[in-house]
Amino acid sequence: MPSTVEQLNPSRVKLTVEIPFSDLQPHLTKAYREIAQSVTIPGFRKGKVPSAVIDQRFGRGMVLQEAINAALPTAYGEAIEANKLIPLGDPEVEITKLDDGDLVEFVAEVDVRPELELPAFSTLSATVPVLVDLDAEVDNRIAVMRERFATSTEVERPAAAGDVVTIDLVGTRDGDPLPDATAEGISYTIGSGGMLDGLDEAVTGLKAGESADFSSTLVGGPLTGEQADIHVTVSKVSEQQLPDLDDDFAQLVSEFDTVEEMKADLAGGVAQMLRYDQVNDARDKVLEDLVGKVEFELPAKLLANETEARRSQIDEQLKRAGMTLERYLESADDEASTPDEFWALVDSRAEQGLRAQILLDAIADRNEVGVEQQELTELIVRKAQANGSSPEQELQHMMDHNHMSAWMQEIRRNKALSLVLEQATVTDEAGAVVDVKPEAIDSEEPTEADADDAQPANA
Repeated sequence: MPSTVEQLNPSRVKLTVEIPFSDLQPHLTKAYREIAQSVTIPGFRKGKVPSAVIDQRFGRGMVLQEAINAALPTAYGEAIEANKLIPLGDPEVEITKLDDGDLVEFVAEVDVRPELELPAFSTLSATVPVLVDLDAEVDNRIAVMRERFATSTEVERPAAAGDVVTIDLVGTRDGDPLPDATAEGISYTIGSGGMLDGLDEAVTGLKAGESADFSSTLVGGPLTGEQADIHVTVSKVSEQQLPDLDDDFAQLVSEFDTVEEMKADLAGGVAQMLRYDQVNDARDKVLEDLVGKVEFELPAKLLANETEARRSQIDEQLKRAGMTLERYLESADDEASTPDEFWALVDSRAEQGLRAQILLDAIADRNEVGVEQQELTELIVRKAQANGSSPEQELQHMMDHNHMSAWMQEIRRNKALSLVLEQATVTDEAGAVVDVKPEAIDSEEPTEADADDAQPANA
């Protein structure tokens, strides 16, 4: 089918496509046949109504419209392929000429991937944190495991750091009770943090039955980020007794018979998780470097859709949490401090994410990156592990929501980024080169099971 392309700007084109009536004829025949089977006209059997009668009763224009609508996708796809265009969205189509019996002409305006000049991947670099001391990290995780299996004995002495206290909290403002800041029978380990600022100081030194008052910023619930006066009452003080780190403990919390075996297995899982965290950090930073070095014009409509989608998702998350953006910003450790700054940051991240996707797609195309069935299967398994579902459920979800194309694109982009990462230079903050090539790390990515092994048992 004849077609011409006009470049409207670096990321948008106008296609003019002609469909000869010889190509339209099969669709016309089908349209007449379907109409004949769906209408009842006196004097004609169902499905045997002549085309001339259909034209007389319903108009030739209706039949032409159905035939054209059926022919457009194929004609558009052939024009895209013939002109070697990569569309980044749905086209805006207009029929510009209709010569019955001769040809149909339509114009399609569509956003396309612009021409990209990629830098040499060897010029890309990233700096990542130094891996934490493995022995210290293992010791920290074992300490958490011991705390989980600690026993407690109620004592009559004043509460001290490390004790578990049972407390009641009553929040007020200007003397008026705040129902959403009131709780009873809370178990809290002094010094563990994660609750109200000032709570540790308030309960330290209190015996069962004693109270204290302090002011703090509320966390959690609809009053998050607001100031309140807190009255805390201790109803019980218990002293924690940690289990000995011996073979009996190893047998209690793991599948191993000795502490040495348990530590060795834990060290292996922790080392793998730390390594993959470092590699993932490198991937993010190398991709950021790539995005920063390639300038191109993003399609305005595509960018607007992406930013709107991200804003809507955040709005929905805030609604589900019963929180306003202002309250979220008061309590969150976020780069933005005002709503305007926050939304500007969201928009910027949306733009950078979109640029990254377009670049990785271009790299995948130029390197003819494909997707094997096994890779899709592995992705489905990983999604099942992350979502706490089964591979069968994730597969059904993919089919029900038509996600196969998007998931395969996700795999292609990850493989494209791996190609980039292999040639980039990655160092840690101490200046040591970090080897991020695939052969430098295990071929199998850490799974949820591996993560569980690296976490306290019975968590």
